[in-house]
Amino acid sequence: MLHYGSVPSPDLSQWDFRVFGLVEEPVRWTYEEFMALPRVRVERDIHCVTGWSKLDMDFEGVPFREVMKHVRPRPEGRFVMVHAEQGFTTNLPLEDLLAEDVIFAHRAGGRDLTPEHGWPLRLVVPHLYFWKSAKWVRGLEFREKDEPGFWEQNGYHMRGDPWQSQRLSTSL
Repeated sequence: MLHYGSVPSPDLSQWDFRVFGLVEEPVRWTYEEFMALPRVRVERDIHCVTGWSKLDMDFEGVPFREVMKHVRPRPEGRFVMVHAEQGFTTNLPLEDLLAEDVIFAHRAGGRDLTPEHGWPLRLVVPHLYFWKSAKWVRGLEFREKDEPGFWEQNGYHMRGDPWQSQRLSTSL
């Protein structure tokens, strides 16, 4: 399954990316402003919770670390809830997002992402299962506690490390 529910069709003239929550000052970018941030290309293996992997996948986009140059999280803001279209969310410790290869991708395999794969913007966290790489990302909410996002509320593991086979929550 590539996604749950319908594929969003965002209006880029109304699209924005927000950073809020436990930050010194909220930040907001329009699509044009976000795409004007420095971009990189990363090549990494990706792993899906369903058991497939794709090796040497290349993504292009804005590094998470670049976004962080514009954000001042408060000391207690150690966790992030990633917000996406249609109310989808996923949770991550800030530490995971600060990995060098975590990006907000708009391209994969040398082409713009398709809507089914997260266009116009998807988070890519290569060291975790791909449900943590939320599609259709619209913002980041810094939080004090690690709280489950959409998939985590529906039985998926809170962390999702593929090397430890952290697929489903052990509490269900």
